[in-house]
Amino acid sequence: MKTTFSIIKADVGGCPGHAKVNEKLIELAKEKLKKAKEQGIIKDFFVTNCGDDLELIMTHDKGENNESIHGLAWNVFKEASELAKQLGFYGAGQDLLKDAFSGNVRGLGPGIAEMEFTERKSEPIVAFMMDKTEPGAFNLPIYRMFADPFNTAGLIIDPKLHSGFKFEVWDIKEHKRVFLNTPEEMYDLLALIGAKSRFVIKRVYPRSSLPEDEPVAVVSTEKLFQIAGEYIGKDDPVAAVRAQSGLPALGEVLEPFAFPHLVSGWMRGSHNGPIMPVANKQAKCTRFDGPPRVIAIGFQVKNGMITGHEDLFDDPAFDYARNKAQEIADYMRRHGPFEPHRLPLEEMEYTTLPKVMEKLKGRFEDVE
Repeated sequence: MKTTFSIIKADVGGCPGHAKVNEKLIELAKEKLKKAKEQGIIKDFFVTNCGDDLELIMTHDKGENNESIHGLAWNVFKEASELAKQLGFYGAGQDLLKDAFSGNVRGLGPGIAEMEFTERKSEPIVAFMMDKTEPGAFNLPIYRMFADPFNTAGLIIDPKLHSGFKFEVWDIKEHKRVFLNTPEEMYDLLALIGAKSRFVIKRVYPRSSLPEDEPVAVVSTEKLFQIAGEYIGKDDPVAAVRAQSGLPALGEVLEPFAFPHLVSGWMRGSHNGPIMPVANKQAKCTRFDGPPRVIAIGFQVKNGMITGHEDLFDDPAFDYARNKAQEIADYMRRHGPFEPHRLPLEEMEYTTLPKVMEKLKGRFEDVE
């Protein structure tokens, strides 16, 4: 029997503004998933938030892209959005781009990271959730976890990791994908994923000791502006990463976030800033609607049940990263409306900037 670990998220309304998911919405989601567990639709669940995104984490035996699981998430988001509207919360239901569910939430607005796998004797899984940034924000940390020996000592020390990993990379503009093996195709991989606004890591697969068709990491790659055709919110990606026993150790999975690398998003989805690793209680974006945040909730899963969980960034070991992120945020903010704080012009295509250009359209003159 295989277990499926699903993270499905959506912005159903913030309080106040884009800062945080209100506790009333979280409680509503818990009640709905509790009932679904009692009905046998799911095996177990965990509800949380990162900033203004409501995150549903579910375990079940129905595989990926299952209609009943996705339908459950969709109904939770719809009801939470209705409550958010009644309470006047900001951007209520902004990630729900359609009125009706059509068998799968892909393309409807919510973000999804789910994987089906054969449980090991002990199955540690980390759910990473980001706010105020894009799917490509996971490129650097996922690469470091599974391909960088300066981050992951196991790539050198553990013979089980010497065969490396296979990366599934998506071109999110052309809607194509490519599979690249590390370490031998490391340079080709970096050539792509360094362009994080276009090429994003979708999945990572093992190349030895574990079933090679079962992913060990998965990232949500939904781009809201590509679905809606205009800027309607930040993409706020999520990821699930398995750890230990033939995979990077838990500490190696977390270590990349000790460096608050620059990501795109932040205020109005239009700025570069540092990703700050924070405890769940600190996942509310306030300074210039940020800076971008990431939380990490670690789970132990046994027979499809969540037997324990831990807030992994609630640790003074990440205080330096948080302080460094604040220093970087301060530096970037001093640029105001100038690049590199503001995104390059080509990446502003789906923001409100084109409306400014349209306003000035008739005032541009030829220069001799």
